[in-house]
Amino acid sequence: MALAPGDGEDPDRLLKNADMALYRAKAESKGGFRFFESEMDARVQARRRLEMDLRAALKDEIFEVHYQPLVSLTTGEVRSLEALIRWPHPEHGMIPPSDFIPVAEETGMIAQIGLSCCAAPAPTPRNGRRTSRSRSICRRCSSERQSAASGPGRAEGRRPAADALELEITETLLLDKSDLVTATLHALRALGVHISMDDFGTGYSSLSYLRSFPFDKIKIDRSFVHDIGANIDSQAIVRAIVSLGSSLGIKITAEGVETESDLAYLKAEGCTEGQGYLFSKAQPQKAILALLANQRGKDMRAA
Repeated sequence: MALAPGDGEDPDRLLKNADMALYRAKAESKGGFRFFESEMDARVQARRRLEMDLRAALKDEIFEVHYQPLVSLTTGEVRSLEALIRWPHPEHGMIPPSDFIPVAEETGMIAQIGLSCCAAPAPTPRNGRRTSRSRSICRRCSSERQSAASGPGRAEGRRPAADALELEITETLLLDKSDLVTATLHALRALGVHISMDDFGTGYSSLSYLRSFPFDKIKIDRSFVHDIGANIDSQAIVRAIVSLGSSLGIKITAEGVETESDLAYLKAEGCTEGQGYLFSKAQPQKAILALLANQRGKDMRAA
């Protein structure tokens, strides 16, 4: 709904503003309604500017890939790396992925961003098992890479083989369990690619997905790991996920490990891999290469 004269004095303006209110009503709930508010127009304008800047950034190829280690909770060594897309805006600094990834998905630019991210050579952990570039199958880009062992020698950038790749997808992608999605996942597995489910437990019908799709790994969402030492509900959820993974032969990685108490609880529950600020934040390739070269089998917490 848009009301004259406050929301506009001519039909075109009123219809435009009513349309904005319509989209807000649809986004928030079915069968509801919303009155136009001036901040709706501000959001539309901000989104339009973001889309224009995103197209320019894609054209100029200014996106960066940062890497965050995935660490063995038993030895403290880096087992793989997660690659995360970053957008250094010339005026506004680093734009959070949560701000631009949804716009990229809506406009179809996500496929080009994903390709540019996956095309870059990945640094290789000396003792790593796989170089995983997490790229989602229906044009989603959560970009993860993990690196396979390259034998003795220094860490280096390289393009991984199929069996050294791990693709990370989210539950939202699986809401439409089409034959195409299922066939694609199985075809990727046949090539030797590993499949990981991100943010497990935050979507819908998670358990049914484990029967329908060939997952090699489940990633426990950081929301369940945060303050796990004091939150009995989170403890119960993490315990159930770790037990489920163990029963199904699926590896478990905990995201958002930030404190020693988080680490201690996860280890006690049998979780074997984690990532988070306790070990390292996501860093540019040069910094990650230096970190890997300096580690040399040491516990990441002491690096």
